[in-house]
Amino acid sequence: MKISYNWLKEFIHTDKTPEEISTILTGIGLEVESLEKVQAIPGGLEGLVIGYVKETAQHPNADRLRVTKVDVGGTEDLQIVCGAANVAAGQKVVVATVGTMVYPMEGDAFKINKSKIRGEVSEGMICAEDEIGLGHSHDGIMVLDDAAVIGTFAKDHFKINDDFLFEIGLTPNRADAASHLGTARDIAAFLKIGVNKPDVSAFKVDNATSPIEVTVENVQAAPRYSGVTISGVEVKESPKWLKERLAVIGVRSINNIVDVTNFVLHDLGQPLHAFDAAKIKGNKVIVKNTAEGTLFKTLDDVERKLSADDLMICSAEEPMCIAGVFGGIDSGVTAGTTSIFLESAYFNSVSVRKTAKRHGLKTDSSFRFERGTDPDMTVYALKRAALLIQEVAGGTITSDIVDLYPLPVAPFEVEFSYKNAIRLIGKDIPHEEIKSIIEALDIEVVAETAEGLSLKVPPYRVDVTREVDVIEEVLRIYGYNNIEIPTQIRASLNTSVRPEKDIVQNMLSDLLTANGFNEILSNSLTKSAYSNNLDAAVKILNPLSSDLDVMRQSLLFSGLEAIAYNQNRRSADLKLYEFGKVYSVAEDKYTETQRFSIFITGDSAAEQWNQKAKEVSFYNLKAIVDGIIERLNVKEVTVTDATCSKLAYGLQYSRGNKQLVKFGAVAADALKKVDVDKAVFYADFNFDMILTLARKNVIVYQEVSKFPAVRRDLSMLIDKAITFEQLKQIAQKTERKLLKAVNVFDVYEGDKLPAGKKSYALSFVLQDVEKTLTDKAIDAIMQKLIINLGKEAGAEIRK
Repeated sequence: MKISYNWLKEFIHTDKTPEEISTILTGIGLEVESLEKVQAIPGGLEGLVIGYVKETAQHPNADRLRVTKVDVGGTEDLQIVCGAANVAAGQKVVVATVGTMVYPMEGDAFKINKSKIRGEVSEGMICAEDEIGLGHSHDGIMVLDDAAVIGTFAKDHFKINDDFLFEIGLTPNRADAASHLGTARDIAAFLKIGVNKPDVSAFKVDNATSPIEVTVENVQAAPRYSGVTISGVEVKESPKWLKERLAVIGVRSINNIVDVTNFVLHDLGQPLHAFDAAKIKGNKVIVKNTAEGTLFKTLDDVERKLSADDLMICSAEEPMCIAGVFGGIDSGVTAGTTSIFLESAYFNSVSVRKTAKRHGLKTDSSFRFERGTDPDMTVYALKRAALLIQEVAGGTITSDIVDLYPLPVAPFEVEFSYKNAIRLIGKDIPHEEIKSIIEALDIEVVAETAEGLSLKVPPYRVDVTREVDVIEEVLRIYGYNNIEIPTQIRASLNTSVRPEKDIVQNMLSDLLTANGFNEILSNSLTKSAYSNNLDAAVKILNPLSSDLDVMRQSLLFSGLEAIAYNQNRRSADLKLYEFGKVYSVAEDKYTETQRFSIFITGDSAAEQWNQKAKEVSFYNLKAIVDGIIERLNVKEVTVTDATCSKLAYGLQYSRGNKQLVKFGAVAADALKKVDVDKAVFYADFNFDMILTLARKNVIVYQEVSKFPAVRRDLSMLIDKAITFEQLKQIAQKTERKLLKAVNVFDVYEGDKLPAGKKSYALSFVLQDVEKTLTDKAIDAIMQKLIINLGKEAGAEIRK
């Protein structure tokens, strides 16, 4: 939210500098994210002064130049060479002195230097208005009236006031501060000064000849609706002061009527809307819901299909405006408008929020209505706007103020205890000071006892409804920095071991980071388009956007989005990992599971003089997964083919009947959803199961065996359907004690083998930690292996 320093000072009288105000705002909970100086015109006329042309003479070496003597209030007159045809003695002019930066309306800024022009010294420049950014005229130099004071700075003469812009990070609960008045109220409470609200006592109805009949059919969505008619207005460009006020906070000037409504919105926080009164058919304004599917063209020339839940401002025949959100193209103010109906309303925040979300519209008006406006501000803002419109557009007020408020919004009643306040704040603040802060915040003290206060909180403070909320208000105005840090802290120390989750997660992070991986952290909200089963997706009731409308069911797509982001910026070689939760729902039962994912894509190693770049493969990922399994000391893992729509192919490691990890190449349709054009290999670990296994599998030191290991190889012919994992499990079941490792070191498939067959060469490592294995014992084990592999896998041993 943008707040102007000069604008603020119209509400509060203070000599605090912008920097001091910035510190105050941040200290009371309105964090100032940036403070910048804003100049009304580029350069702010710095270095320009008012001068008096004492004499002029023809330049001896140029017919179109004049040599002038100019008094700028210094000890000596300046000699300035001027090419303007209208320069003459006796004029008061604007002079850019030597060293001044000049910012013309067109072209780049330039510096005024002392120079010689055709042989004559020139010590400055007599300026035309377009040369210093004051206008577009270049007919000649600016000639000022006799009241101009010689030696006065031009910025003072033209009343050019620099401003300062506060960029405030407004939190959603502080809707009351979404205006200059709201911000000023907080500063005033802190400084213990008053707030000067604009005077609207001059408002009067000139003649009630143009009444507009107003009816509110949905009072729940529109609890208060006010309006007034102003006739005889002239729609034109806004005056300079109004355009400058809006320009400082980044609002584009449209015309004087619309600019006033925007001004009051940022001034008081009350959104307004101006209708062309001549376009209100039947002279009736009806606040109601329209039929489902009604077509309506908004100010941006987009035809929208309305919902039956959208609150609309209608005439007797058709809708004119989406209430609190956006106006219609057919009822808005145009250059030909001569009378307006000015609306000032209090709309239900939930209704406006849902409508704005439904149509994808975010406006300054909906921003405030969604968070909650002040129901007591509508008529006051209406009078303020009507007076300003009369000032900038003329016209007369030709109707009484319509104010439909059948169910007034009551203040929040809160019982406040001094004891609770002091306990929560942590400091014994005098009761009188607490009371004065509460009253300074516009909270009414209804009754007072020695123990506390009975309060009525104004309805515009939508976030102050409980005692603890009032205590928070007292604390932030009193000042967080005024709460001393105690010299002694009493606490009960927890000496228990850190949660296993932290230990295991840090261990895995260290392992992967040491292998060149980077950790990512992504949003748990994602788009429903990524979901294969929308029925199981946890949907967001009030999504921020269509791209963040469900909770993620997998870490896959958040990782792919990170890969796409990097690949689009020419960083294609990636090794990433993420710890995060995934969510699902079934039969109204919500499930939250901790997952751990790994991604690799691009090249495994950069191109070198002695080797070409090599793309990562499934086996690069498998090596990482196996390394993690080994680091976790997980034994007896079952390996099967992965069955998953997100993977083109891959493996699944399980322990017992529970899946530990599924990994492989990401399927093409999943890559296409995120516009990733390179192969990606992905592993998805069940982190909850990792924690369970890590808790059980404690690594115990074992002395290195003094007895040697023995390797034996077998070459066998097997069916193509048989996997290495099946052979490995048969071998481990055959010899549980002495068999230490099984590995496949050669695979052959070709036309020299029988159809449907393949050749595997396996190595078996045997070791006895208590004695040296004899050939007889080794042969006996190998014979058992040959028999069982033949019996259970149909393996034929090749000689």
